[in-house]
Amino acid sequence: MRTGPSAAPYDRQMLFGRTPDQARPPGRPDPATPRGVATPRGDATPLGDALPRGMRIAGAWSWRIVVIAAAAAIGIWLVMQFSLIVIPVLVAALLTALLQPLVDVLVRHRWPRGLAVAVAIVGLIVLVSGLGWLVVSQMRSEYPELQARAVAFWGDAQGWLLSLPFGITQEDVNEFGTNILGTLRDDISSVLSSALTVGSSVGHFLAGMLLAIFALIFILADGRGIWRWVVGLLPRPARRPTDGAGRAGWVTLGNFVRVQVVVAAIDAIGIGLGAFILGLFHEGGMPLVLPIAILVFLGSFIPIIGAVATGAIAVLVALIALGPIPAVIMVGIVLLVQQVESHILQPIIMGTAVKVHPLAVVVAVAAGSTIGGIAGALFAVPTVAFLNVFVKTIASGSWRTNPDPSVQEVVR
Repeated sequence: MRTGPSAAPYDRQMLFGRTPDQARPPGRPDPATPRGVATPRGDATPLGDALPRGMRIAGAWSWRIVVIAAAAAIGIWLVMQFSLIVIPVLVAALLTALLQPLVDVLVRHRWPRGLAVAVAIVGLIVLVSGLGWLVVSQMRSEYPELQARAVAFWGDAQGWLLSLPFGITQEDVNEFGTNILGTLRDDISSVLSSALTVGSSVGHFLAGMLLAIFALIFILADGRGIWRWVVGLLPRPARRPTDGAGRAGWVTLGNFVRVQVVVAAIDAIGIGLGAFILGLFHEGGMPLVLPIAILVFLGSFIPIIGAVATGAIAVLVALIALGPIPAVIMVGIVLLVQQVESHILQPIIMGTAVKVHPLAVVVAVAAGSTIGGIAGALFAVPTVAFLNVFVKTIASGSWRTNPDPSVQEVVR
């Protein structure tokens, strides 16, 4: 090895991998440079330090937002691809949020949890089946009268058509009826050709219903254990925040389901009462008032299609049984109730219950229906409500002091 003063620079460079210029602290001039002579600064400053602070903050937020949006898009795509599995499980979660208070009450009264779960599920099935049976029985009992009124309505409609100043004859009316029947016969082949598709859809529906029932049983029986297992999959530092936020979100979800039942009941009472009052001004009254109210109640849980279908049934019954003018009045009643529900009950009551701004409720339903159709509209508000409470609980740190909040503590 070389020794002496001349070896020092070489040895330091070999041992530490730095030249004398690199080892010099920043800002200290070279001792070999005469005093008063400016030295070039060089390009030692990183590019990020040269950018304005606002641009650096915007860039940092931008790539994070892009990553979050990409993850959300991938998640939505996966949900849509596995919708036959995801939708029944989500339905089971909503039903669990509805039935869990009943199960907890029975368990507190020393009922075995399995028996409490069985009673809750059987009670729900009996209630829904009873409402369906009531609708069918009422329609069967009032069908002869409704059929007679339909025949009379068709006779009045023919007389009205013949009285118009357009030269319509009885032959034209008969030909119109014949064309309708011919169109129906021509459509039979297309209906039969789509029977396989319909059968597949029915099979998917039945499979989804069975999956929802099984998921409901297991979530009601051991939902806390399932949740603890899910939380246990996370890294240890994230378990407590996720557990507390998830419990708060679950409280909000249960509140949403119960308020949705109240909104559906108000819709049913409004349209049913309107149909009953309308029938008081006509001889024989409005038929099928109770079945119409029950159908409106059940249809209110299906966004868009449920309200339109049940409202159309009410208007059709009014048209056949009472005439065109009462049918127009019935249209007004249905639209009034639906507008009150859409612009008052849903934004105010639902928004207060799930602690989401009314505008966010409307936007969530619109976005959900655009992305996922009926299922998207059904799960949009509860999903937004859950995520809203979940994020707020983690951001505020309330999970540290209140890991198991109540309804009043979440919605206040």
